[in-house]
Amino acid sequence: MKRSASIITHDLTTGYHTQKGEKVISRDINESIYSGELTCLLGSNGAGKSTLLKTLSAFLPPLGGSLEIEGKDLSAYSDIELAKVIGVVLTDRINIDNMSVGELVAMGRSPYTGFWGRLGKEDQKIVEHAMEFMKITDFRDRMVQSLSDGERQKVMIAKALAQSTPIIFLDEPTAFLDYPSKVEIMQQLHNLSREEGKTVFMSTHDLELALQISDKIWLLDKNIGVETGTPEDLSLSGDLDRFFKREGIEFDREEGLFRISHKIRGEMKVFGTDSGRVNMVAKALLRNGIKADREVESPHSVEVVPDGYVFNGQKAKSIKELLDLIMDASAV
Repeated sequence: MKRSASIITHDLTTGYHTQKGEKVISRDINESIYSGELTCLLGSNGAGKSTLLKTLSAFLPPLGGSLEIEGKDLSAYSDIELAKVIGVVLTDRINIDNMSVGELVAMGRSPYTGFWGRLGKEDQKIVEHAMEFMKITDFRDRMVQSLSDGERQKVMIAKALAQSTPIIFLDEPTAFLDYPSKVEIMQQLHNLSREEGKTVFMSTHDLELALQISDKIWLLDKNIGVETGTPEDLSLSGDLDRFFKREGIEFDREEGLFRISHKIRGEMKVFGTDSGRVNMVAKALLRNGIKADREVESPHSVEVVPDGYVFNGQKAKSIKELLDLIMDASAV
């Protein structure tokens, strides 16, 4: 699939107006967002992610510079034209009672039918495709207020998909969801960009998922500004570490993921033929400040055996029992 820049910013300045004047959040952003890609906007709290997203989706006017959407300046769009180009999914919980899932998804067609307009055959086909894509056809007749947070988010994305816009913006679409639901939503958004050729741009706090699933990353910081690139390029350049460096957190460049850094107070040899269980023991020990390795020279050792674990000749059936033995022995 050929990818093109569907959103281009030129010296974009974001912020908002207050009684005291303009409040600038980000300055001089010159970046592009591409069709057929899932792009994630990352940054710490207060970095300006919501303000940037609202500016890109036309909820807030730029304080400076310009914004080009699908080859046309944002200011040149009418409201109805913009509704056919940009779909938006917000974090805010919708307060809609006595409406079925099917009816809510069908509201995505309102830019073409009017709010009270009747759906034609093509509209119905588009709505059906949106529900099938998001795998929500089984609860099309359920009332919206009966949905779980994960189900509700799928419905809102389906509604945006039914809007038939080339661009979809999402503000924290995985907030308040359990981990499996977060993964499912992220994977569906990635599939949406790939299979439908959509431009999908979302803000998120789910750093680890974004690094594993997104095609491009926008890193936003009040002082540093904006850096963009693939997760891999941003890992190798050190930008990810620079943007998110905190005490107790370290970036693993080989894995491309963040790790909790533990204060090490000792070492211990851990060995065995079951590498998976050896790694789990090493992980548990690291959490307790003990660096474990097969090559460590130490008077204390753990052997992983078929029916448990042996610490200095003492047998444990589980890792919990093993940790109790180690701590009781004050081995480190």
